Amino acid sequence: MRSIRAAAVGAVTMSLALAATACGGGSSSGGGSNDSPKTLTYWASNQGASIAIDKKVLQPELDKFQKQTGIKVKLEVVPWSDLLNRILTATTSGQGPDVLNIGNTWSASLQATGALLPWDAKNFDKIGGKDRFVDSALGSTGAQGKDPAAVPLYSMAYALYYNKQIFADAGISKPPATWDELIADGKKIKAKGKNVLGAEGSNLSENIHHVFVFAKQHGADFFTADGKPDFTNPKVVDAVKQYVDLMAKDKVIPTNDAEYAQNQSVSDFAKGKQAMLLWQSAAANLKSQGMKDDAYGIAPVPVQSGAPGTGAQTNSMVAGINIAVFKNSHNLSGATKFVKFMTSDAEQKILNTAYTSIPPVKTAQSDAAFNSPATAVLKQTLATSAAALPQVAAESQFETAVGTAVKDLFADVAAGRAVTTDSVKAKLEKAQQQMPAA
Repeated sequence: MRSIRAAAVGAVTMSLALAATACGGGSSSGGGSNDSPKTLTYWASNQGASIAIDKKVLQPELDKFQKQTGIKVKLEVVPWSDLLNRILTATTSGQGPDVLNIGNTWSASLQATGALLPWDAKNFDKIGGKDRFVDSALGSTGAQGKDPAAVPLYSMAYALYYNKQIFADAGISKPPATWDELIADGKKIKAKGKNVLGAEGSNLSENIHHVFVFAKQHGADFFTADGKPDFTNPKVVDAVKQYVDLMAKDKVIPTNDAEYAQNQSVSDFAKGKQAMLLWQSAAANLKSQGMKDDAYGIAPVPVQSGAPGTGAQTNSMVAGINIAVFKNSHNLSGATKFVKFMTSDAEQKILNTAYTSIPPVKTAQSDAAFNSPATAVLKQTLATSAAALPQVAAESQFETAVGTAVKDLFADVAAGRAVTTDSVKAKLEKAQQQMPAA
């Protein structure tokens, strides 16, 4: 999901507990209680460089839907910093929109509220069938063994973006394939007076995405097979420490980045202030900030050794956006038609082209528009070396607790405090204590 979002804090656990009893109905004042079959309310996530850009992308498509069906869609683009809390409030009040975008990592947590329409075989048939979607995207739509809580809309993956001129000036002929190579390249880049690698040290979601991948590369998971948090597993501790050590020990991430949370690292890269960036499907974002396509290259995220793949060679989480329906909508028929429209081959090509994301619909993904060299890296990553974040009911709490632990560790580095195995374990133990009881 887009990295500018911050995971919800505060009363998430309470919201989840209350939602099952509160999501059953609404009043005429709520967006999800729209009595008119000719209108829908839609909360879209902020995918572009600004909310204004999203409206420019989406409104022509919504007008097209209205022309085809007679149903008017009332659009609100919700910033990532507000989206999860807005959704959780809607689940407890019963007054949400008809249709909404959710970060795919939230699927199981929101599924547990009981507020979202389950996508069983009957509902999938209404939008052309479940087999239209790629397996990796379907893997982030809810808990295993349950009907999905949402439908894949945009797929993304992390990649390593590198500045070609900075690399050439430092005498580096190719992007690093391993973390050791990245650190070695960093010394050459710093010798030329440039920063090496950007990070969003205060962005909880970015922190989670990266330490999840590092954990996979260490052969570890944050949860046991039965869904219990296992944050203090020695391999998890080592993984988190390796990521933080990119700033603390290896000095490839600047200490100023400990405070970044609003895409500042993307801006630094676009302006030529740093050599490398780890980001999800960044092309549209970089272009909007004036960086020319030929100024940078794109490569797979580094692994510990060898080449990306499954297991310990995982180099990305399965990133993306799902589209969901509040099941207390009084216009379920219209909402389903809208999901069918948004996931149609034609709209998938239009929307994913605009956002430089990958269509999760098989036929759209195979279109020539998504066969550029940059897109090929993302498609290959999603197909062969990306893993879904834990699809457990407490996933959103996990993002908040562990994301905050990593944020605090970066803050320690910036303040000159030592980061040790013991200090990393202590932060993760505190995070585990904040998780709800099973």
